[in-house]
Amino acid sequence: MKYLYIDTSSSYLYTAVVEEDRLLCEVKSEFGHNLSEVALPEIVEMFNENNIKPEEIGKIIVVNGPGSFTGIRIGITIAKVYAWTLHIPISTITSLEAMALSLDDGLIHIPVLDARRGYVFAAIYDNKMSPILKPSYIKLEELQEKMHDLSSYKVISNDDIDLEEKVLYDANLLRIVNYAKEKEEINPHAVNPDYLKLTEAEENK
Repeated sequence: MKYLYIDTSSSYLYTAVVEEDRLLCEVKSEFGHNLSEVALPEIVEMFNENNIKPEEIGKIIVVNGPGSFTGIRIGITIAKVYAWTLHIPISTITSLEAMALSLDDGLIHIPVLDARRGYVFAAIYDNKMSPILKPSYIKLEELQEKMHDLSSYKVISNDDIDLEEKVLYDANLLRIVNYAKEKEEINPHAVNPDYLKLTEAEENK
């Protein structure tokens, strides 16, 4: 079976097609504010360049948050329309899980995204991907307190966050897909964003 992975939760597009533990093709590029315009064309181009037909995909894995509200909606919309059209299932994975999976060093992994105003989206996973801290919208100070008793960890982030032991996120798309393909299959209509916090419009009501 071929799996299509889509992550548009940041300014980067991470997408890939995996078949039987083989990475057939991938895109890992930063597009900034143009991501909404280029995400779908980039996926189509990836298919065309590698002679992959849309109907060959048997399952879609999409990141459903946290991250950019607009970005998350882009990826989920592409995944839902694609899956509904081809009558195939979707599995979701969080951006924080994907970040934690991309290092394979046996350490505790702490993926962190800047949520602004002193807050972050973060999680803490042990070396078997069991959550010590589930994906959370949390004050940076609170996260630092939770890190005090940890040893042998790596913080994973592409954001300008003042944390020790930080490494940049370099998505290991094969490892992410191999982990996520065993997750629960969801009807495309039931796939929704998981922002971990209210949108600004909701907060201002």
